[in-house]
Amino acid sequence: MQVNRMISSYIGENRDFEDKYLHGGIEVEFNPQGTLVERIRAGGAGIPAFYTRTGYGTVIHKGKCPIKNDRSGNPVVLSEAKETRVFNGLEYIMETAITGDFALVHAWKADRAGNLIFRKTARNFNSEMAKAGKVTIVEVEELVPIGELDPNHVHVPGIYVDRIVANVPKSWRIERRTTYQPPPTNETFSSDPRKAGRWRIVRRAALEIQNNSYVNLGIGIPTLIPGLIPKDMTVHIHSENGMIGVGPYPHEDELDPDLINAGKESVTELPGASYFSSCESFEVVRGGHVDVSFLGAFQVSAKGDLANWVVPGSLIKGMGGAMDLAAAPRTKVIVMMEHVTNKGQPRILSECVLPLTGVQCVDMIITDLGVFTVDPKKGLTLTELADGVTVETVEAGTGAPFTVSDKLRPMQQT
Repeated sequence: MQVNRMISSYIGENRDFEDKYLHGGIEVEFNPQGTLVERIRAGGAGIPAFYTRTGYGTVIHKGKCPIKNDRSGNPVVLSEAKETRVFNGLEYIMETAITGDFALVHAWKADRAGNLIFRKTARNFNSEMAKAGKVTIVEVEELVPIGELDPNHVHVPGIYVDRIVANVPKSWRIERRTTYQPPPTNETFSSDPRKAGRWRIVRRAALEIQNNSYVNLGIGIPTLIPGLIPKDMTVHIHSENGMIGVGPYPHEDELDPDLINAGKESVTELPGASYFSSCESFEVVRGGHVDVSFLGAFQVSAKGDLANWVVPGSLIKGMGGAMDLAAAPRTKVIVMMEHVTNKGQPRILSECVLPLTGVQCVDMIITDLGVFTVDPKKGLTLTELADGVTVETVEAGTGAPFTVSDKLRPMQQT
């Protein structure tokens, strides 16, 4: 039997899967990552539905997101609009629970009673999946007799587990093996202007991080920030797969296949780090406990709308956790992106053309040309200019009107 439909938040770097979806080989129902894991949690807990702000104002809410395409890439099955309800003056959308006939789970240790322990970030969705399946089958690296596991350390009790398969992998594969590299030198920048521009963005973004703050880093340029955080500053970096306390990229002797970030890159842990499930990770996000999120983008509108997960018909990555982060209350959202596309087209527009990730959610935009603050009512204000860049240059590369601050200053750098 082949898979007919996938319910997923991110199909990532799997080009073969992406091609199958674009040309009718498989159906994909996209869900924001936090919504997806909450749907699974709800299914395992016997809760039929729930309401969330995540995805409001996007195709997740309004419908017409392509689920199936024909061989030519034309949509033939579209998602339906979702029910909304107002709570405390805000619109929420209704999501329904997910259960499965089978749940396939990987754990670090289990005893013969079925009690499970996960290791570091390898917990991710496993806890919720184990509870939402009619039959839960667990692959474990180490199976021990009953009584050997400390009950205080059990993550999933054996009541949810039906079958156990003991299997120690012959080798450990790290999908995105990423090791520490020192920041590029000025000599490197002189030979690669685009890299210089990207690092200019990173060096400016790092200044927005305050001591003792909780920070989330999106995929792409934002992941370069940890290497620029001063050693005398305490910053708690949150990763959607279930970790707070993400450290810099590891050296070769520090690589650990069970320690990765949400982008599947190998990372390290800082003193005081903690691990938990993806479900709890998005409770952190939806509860507004993250102080600032740094996200990449395809487009941002003058009123702060964000588009960063799909280019219809050509590029389908999925939204991952970005929709959850964009909808999070009390969290400052900072976009880091190159000012124009590879073809020289503006990324900052009066209105986004691409499907939205979030509505009026962006507070600041940092590009290789300068820095904008964003107000949903007042629009864009240019506050900083990169060295050698004029206001006229920014105007030429921006597809929306903006105000120049009367306190305009050079773009700050770490």
